[in-house]
Amino acid sequence: MADGTERAAAQEQPPRPLDAIDRDILRILQTDGRASIRSVAERVHVSRANAYARINRLIDDRVIRGFSARVDHERAGQGASAYITLKIVQNSWRTVREQLQELPGATHIALVSGDFDVLLLVHAPDNRTLRELVLTRLQSIPEVLSTRTLLVFEETDLGPGSMPPL
Repeated sequence: MADGTERAAAQEQPPRPLDAIDRDILRILQTDGRASIRSVAERVHVSRANAYARINRLIDDRVIRGFSARVDHERAGQGASAYITLKIVQNSWRTVREQLQELPGATHIALVSGDFDVLLLVHAPDNRTLRELVLTRLQSIPEVLSTRTLLVFEETDLGPGSMPPL
């Protein structure tokens, strides 16, 4: 994995344009992150060496940020989910983000505009654990001015197959 200096350099470079083959590779890997190089190459009609080089370039350019499994949180024992909005002290985003990344069950963190500053998605085993996370962990962060919790009653994972073309 790239160190901090390499990451900063990659972020400073303007994004390299993606061609149709790159976009096809991304669609395949979004649908099946475990697809073999051979399978990807066959599906986009390039050699394995070409597919391998393209995937590595997409990783080096940070277009592909990683590979992961899509988890059914309820079946994994995380049946309580909530979106939590936070108002934070001005200019404290980086500090708050570091602390939010350490929270158990945090799966998405976004700095947003509007009536609040941060949108946080968390999954917990039950509402008691969720309550403790909000009342004890989140509200003890000095830069967090206020929170609002929106319980998720039901969710539908649209998955990569439903994404618009790149």
